[in-house]
Amino acid sequence: MKIQRTNRSKQRKQSRRRLFWRVVRIEAGRNLRVDSGRSIIRQTLLSRCLNTSVSSVISCSILLLPFLFLQGCAVGPNYRPPQTKAPAQWNESLAGGETNSVITTTEWWTNFNDSELDSLVGRAVRSSLDLRIAQARVREARAQYGIASADLWPTVDGSSSYARALESQHQPVLGSFPLPANVFENNVYQAGFDASWEVDVFGGKRRAKEAAGAQVWASEFGRRDVLITLLGDVARNYVDLRGYQGRLTIANENIEAQEKALAITRDRFAKGLSSDLDVQQASTVLATTRAVVPTLESSIQTAMHRLEVLLGQPPGSLQVELTEASPIPAQPPLVPVGLPSELLLRRPDIRQAERQLAAATANIGVAKADLFPKFFLTGAAGFQSVNASDWFTAGSQFWSVGPTMQWRIFDAGRIRSNIKLQNARQEEALAAYEKTVLTAFEDVENGLVVYAKEQVRRRSLEDAVVSSQKSLDTANKLYANGLTDFLRVLDAERSLYQSQDALVQSDRTISADLISLYKSLGGGWEDMERSALAVAQNVPGTK
Repeated sequence: MKIQRTNRSKQRKQSRRRLFWRVVRIEAGRNLRVDSGRSIIRQTLLSRCLNTSVSSVISCSILLLPFLFLQGCAVGPNYRPPQTKAPAQWNESLAGGETNSVITTTEWWTNFNDSELDSLVGRAVRSSLDLRIAQARVREARAQYGIASADLWPTVDGSSSYARALESQHQPVLGSFPLPANVFENNVYQAGFDASWEVDVFGGKRRAKEAAGAQVWASEFGRRDVLITLLGDVARNYVDLRGYQGRLTIANENIEAQEKALAITRDRFAKGLSSDLDVQQASTVLATTRAVVPTLESSIQTAMHRLEVLLGQPPGSLQVELTEASPIPAQPPLVPVGLPSELLLRRPDIRQAERQLAAATANIGVAKADLFPKFFLTGAAGFQSVNASDWFTAGSQFWSVGPTMQWRIFDAGRIRSNIKLQNARQEEALAAYEKTVLTAFEDVENGLVVYAKEQVRRRSLEDAVVSSQKSLDTANKLYANGLTDFLRVLDAERSLYQSQDALVQSDRTISADLISLYKSLGGGWEDMERSALAVAQNVPGTK
């Protein structure tokens, strides 16, 4: 059998040689034009020596069938969401009006019953630049997913070219024959298509698509987290603004009362009923209170500017609207906080971290796929001629198709180092997820305790204001009757102002703590998400 195969191979070689020299003699004896020289000889040789047939194409396809069936498997670990155990109840006692009932009102800022706050929140969702940035990141992730999905499909390129070529007359084989000079100079017209398809045998591209899909969801949850942060920042800065305005009102009221007290002491000093010490002490208290006003005014302007930027507006655009003082938004009597298990599904940052972990896991498979060979199916078809007149005729057709295998043999450990890199990133993503979960529980627990304790503190401050007011009234009566010195009056004034200022700050802190609690619970994005998406789609250049 071996001898027969060897003889057949020798016979094929001899047949091809005889065919080659026959073509050379025929073509050399003709008087060829300039544009029908050597390329005609080469094309004739190619057309007569090419032994490709339909059966060979079928054979190539049969060879690729096992690899197509192998597309169902992919290297790398299959992702499984981490199992996170949530406590059955909150650790902190619900002593500030909180309840374990299910959160039904997702628009938590409406619980403050402040129409101005509701208006600011709505405008912030419609015009926030932070949300536009987050939405752009979502579109970026979706585009990346489209790129990863397209890698699973073949690519087809079309091309067309013309060239005038002059080749050496002293080249091997043809250069040894006495051919006319114009044979080596000709025109070449070519047009056709090239196609290539990488058969994803070991799943590297499918893992890349999986990672890109996880990143899309991670960006979506990131956008929701930005929305929650925006809602909290708008409410928090609005409460700060009203708190600073309330403190400024208290300071101005105390300044007015202290100016009256200073006028009384000066009058008494002029009549010789008191010493100059009382006048100086009253002046000191008044100047100290007045020194607080510039700080409060600058804080008011800073809070306004921050609100304006959160709403995507230039500083100064809300001055007319917010300059008039209004009360601090009061907290509702009951605050539903749900159960700890619900927090894992409601907080977008937790779900974002989980999707980032899924993407990191899929990237391990992308890296491991480089350890294995890559298989391609390539093909080309078109028309080639030395004459424009017969460029697109049947005789000018050419085509080729066949499989290709590439396998990296040496890269100095680059692939394995990349695998270690992706494994380390997965471990980092897992630790980040676990940290995010613990931080979420910490935020809620802290929010519960500070909200409840601040309410206890406020009740004490409220009692202190009542006692300080009574103390000041008594001191003024005793001083007017000459039964006590003016120092008692000044101490009572300072005590009253400090108690009133602390009470206003406590009101602000309670509302701010409640906002932080709402924010830590992860609510607010459900109903406002549609508005944010609608606005993002209307931004120029996003469609």
